[in-house]
Amino acid sequence: MRRVRNPINLLDRSIPPGIIIWSLAWPTILEQVLQVTVTYVDSAMVGSLGAHATAAIAVPTSTIWLVNGWMNAFAIGFSVLMARFLGSGNSQRAKQVTKQALYTSVFFGLALTWLFVVIARHLPAWIGAEAEVQLLARQYYHFIALGYLPNLVMILISTLLRCSGDAKKALYLNGLNNILNIAFNFFFIFDFVSFGPFGLRGLGLGVKGAAMATTLSCTITSILLLVILLATDNPIRITLLGPFSYDKTIQKSALRLGIPVALERSTLSFGQIVFTKMVGTLGTTALAAHFLANTAESITYLPPSGFATAATTLVAQSLGANDKQLAKKFADLCTLWGTLLMSFMGLMLYLFAPALMRFFTSDASVIALGTTILRIEAFAEPAFGLSMLAFGVFRGAGDTRRPFFISIAGMWLLRLPLAYLLLKTTSLGLLGIWIAMASDLTLRGIICLVQYRRYTWLDSWQETH
Repeated sequence: MRRVRNPINLLDRSIPPGIIIWSLAWPTILEQVLQVTVTYVDSAMVGSLGAHATAAIAVPTSTIWLVNGWMNAFAIGFSVLMARFLGSGNSQRAKQVTKQALYTSVFFGLALTWLFVVIARHLPAWIGAEAEVQLLARQYYHFIALGYLPNLVMILISTLLRCSGDAKKALYLNGLNNILNIAFNFFFIFDFVSFGPFGLRGLGLGVKGAAMATTLSCTITSILLLVILLATDNPIRITLLGPFSYDKTIQKSALRLGIPVALERSTLSFGQIVFTKMVGTLGTTALAAHFLANTAESITYLPPSGFATAATTLVAQSLGANDKQLAKKFADLCTLWGTLLMSFMGLMLYLFAPALMRFFTSDASVIALGTTILRIEAFAEPAFGLSMLAFGVFRGAGDTRRPFFISIAGMWLLRLPLAYLLLKTTSLGLLGIWIAMASDLTLRGIICLVQYRRYTWLDSWQETH
């Protein structure tokens, strides 16, 4: 196979499309593997403290997903716009978008921090967590929210680099973030950490320490990413020195791209919060199993997330160059490969569900319940993968509204009503809630297949010009 260096000219027709796709997909997949590994280790460390500690992290998880969704929407809005300018050959304009995105992120990040530090005080009680869990959950989310500014900067710069075709730098730095997170976890969570004949006295902060470790590692990584953006050779290298003029056109276009993504993520995350509240009524065991099963399932997202990122970048740059044929070719290959790999991951999820749950906890009841719901979810993985790939294509084309409407249909018209119905009229408990979730993901996949095959998304990008 022909080797190419990264960053490369993504629109170079002398390079086979498969190689270009893989050059973008594999760093993102590997980055996701590292992130999932850290999530697994993080959950196992907290899980060793008991079911109450695990439940405390589960309480704000849906809210954290909501905020991360807003951060990713912010990054996607500016990054897709930047990628279009690179595709059209206007690198100066692409750098201008990058600089404005960076300045805007400071104000948005500070606003998120203030808002969710306040929300952290009240969220556990609203979710309905048990009294023993509420204090731990408040402490955990308080320190997570304190890191929202560096977390936003980290997500923004990583996304900008990926959409410029330079996925490796994002991989290296986010990999470092994960390593730092694990190292800090040992020190902050436990009283004493043993490394064979050696030992290190830790802070013993428990659940609160896990949040502090996350915030500290994000802060270090965001600073290093900023240095890379400003000081290394990359397609969107900028300088913070010199005059800066705010461009309303850039902001308007970025908002037009980003707001539907934010609404989509909000639709899903607010639904997840309601979902978590339903689970919270079933007790600590169900809440812990629900959280750990969601964590275990995240391993299946790795292949589609890599190919969805590649699809967003390649479709954006191809349409920026006004090459619809190339955009369609990239989109078809990314969608096919990503969906096939997601289907394989669903099979693995079904087969290894008990082992995954045992990795996180030794609580037999949590393991048994988590195994059952993971095997329910495994059947929806192919359709879920297809929707993730289609959403990546739509966003690259500037069609960020279609994923929003599809998400509304799945979450609010099917998942939540069905979950409530099964919870109130049957004795299925958590199984009924996960049956509703699997039904939602299957519906999303079917709708996405129909919408994707119409290829009307090829003309959507013009609406943001």
